[in-house]
Amino acid sequence: MNAEWHLWLDYAEENGRVADLCFESGLFNAALQNVQQAVEKTLKALCLASGLSVKKTHNIRELLADLQRVGVKLDFVEEDIDLLDSIYLPSKYPLGSALPDFNPDISLARRCLILMKKISDEVRKDIRKIESQIENRK
Repeated sequence: MNAEWHLWLDYAEENGRVADLCFESGLFNAALQNVQQAVEKTLKALCLASGLSVKKTHNIRELLADLQRVGVKLDFVEEDIDLLDSIYLPSKYPLGSALPDFNPDISLARRCLILMKKISDEVRKDIRKIESQIENRK
């Protein structure tokens, strides 16, 4: 068992909890930052569990493509991938001139939180299957 993927999941869970707290406090930009980080770290944990190395990227689409190449398919729609990838930069930096329409509000934050939780549940289920397969080989 590779303990490193568990560390990535722990960090992802912490980002998810912070995202929830920020949302509840009306700090939607900070909630989005933490949603993106939680999803990214969750996918990196699955990469490790699937035998891949961790890439230095924040790109959700790229991580999903890497997973798909090794036979791991997650239930994402293109619009969700685009959304998660679109929130990374504007949630971290004031790029109003580059992305003038970015306005984190309650609706966007809620949608992203729901998506984050769905991804986390699906990835944790996949990792449990991988761990079970590893245990069965022993």
